[in-house]
Amino acid sequence: MFEGFEQSDIETSGAVIRTLRGGDGPPLLLLHGNPLTHVSWHKVAPKLAENFTVIATDLRGYGDSSKPDGGDNSVNYSFRTMARDQVEVMSHFGFERFYVAGHDRGARVGHRMALDCPEKVVRLALLDIMPTYQLLADIPMGWAEESYHWFFMAQPFDFPEHFLSLDLDYYIRKKLNKKGVGLGPFTDEAMAEYVRCCTPENIHAVCEDYRATLHVDFPMDEADFKSGKKIDCPLLVLWGENSHVGRHSDPPAAWNQWVADPDAVTYRPIPSGHYPAEQCPDLVLAAFDGFFPAGSLA
Repeated sequence: MFEGFEQSDIETSGAVIRTLRGGDGPPLLLLHGNPLTHVSWHKVAPKLAENFTVIATDLRGYGDSSKPDGGDNSVNYSFRTMARDQVEVMSHFGFERFYVAGHDRGARVGHRMALDCPEKVVRLALLDIMPTYQLLADIPMGWAEESYHWFFMAQPFDFPEHFLSLDLDYYIRKKLNKKGVGLGPFTDEAMAEYVRCCTPENIHAVCEDYRATLHVDFPMDEADFKSGKKIDCPLLVLWGENSHVGRHSDPPAAWNQWVADPDAVTYRPIPSGHYPAEQCPDLVLAAFDGFFPAGSLA
């Protein structure tokens, strides 16, 4: 799926991150969501590698990256900690400034990275998320019904781990089978990878991820929002018209509150569900083409 890419395992200060690198040009970091891996970019990464140095990773706890202990309050799975991993991966390759595109959990990592390390993130693309603070401070009922896993997986160890691990194959296929879309966006090869990587260790790490969201990330984002901290770089916000974001939220209204310059934000709905890079890769590539300059970091 990633012909021409080189695979490596990079040790950061807190994890070992599975990484694929391909292409040449300005560095572009691709971050996946839950319950996926770097494979979620397989329909767009080879094309992007024609103009960019593409770095696609597995977040800590996911895929073939390591799954460290969660620590107090699951802090080792906060978006800040995950962002630090990715900054260190990019530094390993000599990239101190770079573009970032993230989907789902990876987009939340990108959001935190842009707030914590504005000197690193030159441009940021976010796929199918609402800001964590706005989302959890004013939960739409329709979103809550479709996103039950946020609160189930955040329950104390080992209640969610026990039930989700009883039938991992059923769980991963059910989780990916989104309302109104089904499993059509996923190739057999990609699905096989998602099934392979859905293990009890992964389930525990994902639960730690969601625990951290409620107990670490939300109060962190709340403090930043109330203090007026903003994203300084140009921002691209994409969302699926048939995703939980598209059905129940207003992305421009929410993200305008997080940016220093609303004129530096591009908003674009895509006729997809929650996985636009796999359902509508050509539209994602077109949006990236208009947002990420290929010649040099700008």
